[in-house]
Amino acid sequence: MMEINSFSMEDLLLSAIKSEEESENIYLKLAERVENFILKERLTFLAKEEKKHKGILYNIYKDMFKKEPEVPEESPVPLPRIILKEGMEISEILSQAMEAEKTAADFYKRISEKFEDEKRKKLLKYFANMEMGHYKLLETERESAEYFEDYEKDWPMMHMGA
Repeated sequence: MMEINSFSMEDLLLSAIKSEEESENIYLKLAERVENFILKERLTFLAKEEKKHKGILYNIYKDMFKKEPEVPEESPVPLPRIILKEGMEISEILSQAMEAEKTAADFYKRISEKFEDEKRKKLLKYFANMEMGHYKLLETERESAEYFEDYEKDWPMMHMGA
């Protein structure tokens, strides 16, 4: 479990914004790469979810600190990142995304405890639940991808997609 008490609320929110931004970009890149139209739609959906989260976090930051957030190049809080490498199996990428979503769920749950404002506290707990929903969606897709990756080894040239 990550130790967040050593970070300021400002750094926590900036890290959350940065993480949502990176996740949105990764899901959009993945959606461009996959042929499976169902997976493409799910990845696009996840990208839109991350974009919404980023916007809400951006507004919380502006309200709390009375300034526009300056999103850093690197997150002040070390959070897992999804690394795309040439030739990676989609299942491996989805596993990384699952880990990032699970960490995000824990991160939001722990940040929520730092808020005294009940509305923000509940919102961040809701984010935590949504991130676990993303985890479960990705888990289903990873299982499917693993099955079809194995299938491809036995039956080359069989592709899912539209």
